[in-house]
Amino acid sequence: MDPDTSHPESFIPILRSLGHEVVGVCDHGEVNPAGYAETFASDHGIERVYASVEEMAEQVDMAFIHSCNWDVHVARALPFVHARKAVFIDKPLAGNVRDLLQIKEWASRGAVVTGGSALRYAPEVQALRRQAAAPHSFIYALSGCANDEYYYGIHAFTLLHGLLGPGIRSVRHLGHSGQDQYELSWSDGRRGIVSVGATESSHPFYATMITQSGVEFITADSSRLYRSLLEAVMPYFSGEAPAPVQLEAVIETELAAIAARLSKERGGQPVELPSLTPDASGYDGAAFARAYREQKRFSL
Repeated sequence: MDPDTSHPESFIPILRSLGHEVVGVCDHGEVNPAGYAETFASDHGIERVYASVEEMAEQVDMAFIHSCNWDVHVARALPFVHARKAVFIDKPLAGNVRDLLQIKEWASRGAVVTGGSALRYAPEVQALRRQAAAPHSFIYALSGCANDEYYYGIHAFTLLHGLLGPGIRSVRHLGHSGQDQYELSWSDGRRGIVSVGATESSHPFYATMITQSGVEFITADSSRLYRSLLEAVMPYFSGEAPAPVQLEAVIETELAAIAARLSKERGGQPVELPSLTPDASGYDGAAFARAYREQKRFSL
């Protein structure tokens, strides 16, 4: 659904290698020119181009929603939820509290839905997380990445959350030093920093973790991220295993990013996650999609 980014074409061969077939594509044209879906289908050996989400929801077992306008994710997912079909919503799930609560409510009623950043499943993150499990050993952590503060920045929030797990209590903006830095505080007292924003050159996804036993630094191997993600989630979508990560954990990560934005707007005041209301200001998905369209158009 909506092959706006490089993710769909990267996912297709991995899905097929895992024994799944990609049977159709649907594109709303928010980023791509007219006829792009037909070209994409031909290039990747996909049989069907669907005219609408509703038509697609009737005929597939599950869907991947890849629109880079996160403000339309709930509307795109709704027909699949109504049809009791599984849905993966690419990162970020949403850019505002109301949509995140809607996705959470679907899951509470039994919908098979997940998504978010692949960084949570990176082998390097999984290995390092074991060292962060004991609060008495943990001292501090830092994660970061380059590019924009949310579409890419959510990777850094996810990386830190993947290391420390659920339980974020509050977020505060520490200031700007080339990038924006935010401190996240967990209910058990652990803390860590996320550094996000545009840089002159591209940075890898990275993290440093300090424990009583030493200091560890990792960078995620981007070439392995999508396979790690799909190997984790596809058994869940196929009904062969439970969800690899609770949806509440994915939602908590994105709520933390929204709290970070609010803290920055409020001059660095800490923002408690439970204080976030459905109408809290978030990130503008439509504006990001317009900018992404222009970037993609000039790169062709």
